[in-house]
Amino acid sequence: MSDEVRRSKRERRRPEESEREILDAAEQLLRERPLSEITVSELMARTRLGRSSFYFYFGDLYDLVARLLARLEAALWEPAERWIEGSEGPPEEDVRRALGGVVSVWVAHGPVLRAIAEASLHDRQVASLWRDGVIERFVEAVSDRLTKEIRRGRIDQLHVRETATALLLMNERYLMDALGRGPQADERTVAETLDRIWLRTLYGADGADSPPGL
Repeated sequence: MSDEVRRSKRERRRPEESEREILDAAEQLLRERPLSEITVSELMARTRLGRSSFYFYFGDLYDLVARLLARLEAALWEPAERWIEGSEGPPEEDVRRALGGVVSVWVAHGPVLRAIAEASLHDRQVASLWRDGVIERFVEAVSDRLTKEIRRGRIDQLHVRETATALLLMNERYLMDALGRGPQADERTVAETLDRIWLRTLYGADGADSPPGL
C-alpha cells in the first residue's frame, strides 16, 4: 500500500475512531507490561496511525492514562450508580447488583486496572489520577450514600468516610489479586465474597446465594 493511500485512509477516519484505536492499543500493552515500560513508539506501532498522530490526540502518556481511566471509571460507575444514587428497591439488592457489575468490569479489564493501580504506588502523576482521582471520587460518593442510609435508620452509626475508604481499598486490593492477572478467579465467587463483606458491614445481612461458611 502506498503512502498516499495510507494518508488518504487516515484522513477519512473520524477523530474519535483514531483516539479509540490508540486507547485500545494502550489497553493491550498494559495487559502485557507495566506502564513504566511503555513508549509512544511502541504504542503507535500497535495502531494504523503514525507516531506523530499520538500528540494530536494526547499531550503525553499521562494524558492517555487519564483518558483511558475516564472510560474505565465510567464503566465502573454505571453499575455502582444504582446503589450510590438510590432506587425504590431494597438497598441490599442494589448493593449486590452494584458489586456484581463492578466485578464484571474487572473481569473484562482487570489486568489494565491492576497495571494502573500498581503504577500509582511509585508514580505521583498516576497516583493523582488513580488514588486521588478515581478512588477518591468513589469514596466521596459512597460516603454520601452511607450518610443518607444512617439518616434513614437503615444502617447503624459508623465512621462514614473511614468505612467507605476501607471498603473501597479492600475492593481494590482484592480485585487486583483475584482478577488483575490470569488465571482469574471465578467471577461469581468474587462477587459473592464482596457481597457478604459489604452487606454484613453495612446492613448486618448476608450476600445472596452465598455458600455456607464463606
